[in-house]
Amino acid sequence: MPEMTFLVRWPDGTEASCYSPSLVMHDYLAPGTDYPLADFVARSTAALQAAGQRVLARYGFECTSAMQQEREILDAAAAFDGGTVSVLSMEPPLPLPEAAGSRAVSS
Repeated sequence: MPEMTFLVRWPDGTEASCYSPSLVMHDYLAPGTDYPLADFVARSTAALQAAGQRVLARYGFECTSAMQQEREILDAAAAFDGGTVSVLSMEPPLPLPEAAGSRAVSS
């Protein structure tokens, strides 16, 4: 299961590198996007819970790293009364879709 990191900037300008055990984060957050604090918390915690469920389904045990990252996001967010959170980057990025007709055809 591919793991990933995402870099965020909190409302006070501090940056934090966050971890996910799954690329499912791309379904909830987009790099280069600013989210209202509550929206970021809702999206990121939902994504980390989904990532944890993927680990559970695949390996049969819960992902304590996803749970820890969710707790760290909730704790960090509690220090702010609003503002925005910027998602600066997500690594690895989503793979680019293959362009139609770009596949080689063997004869």
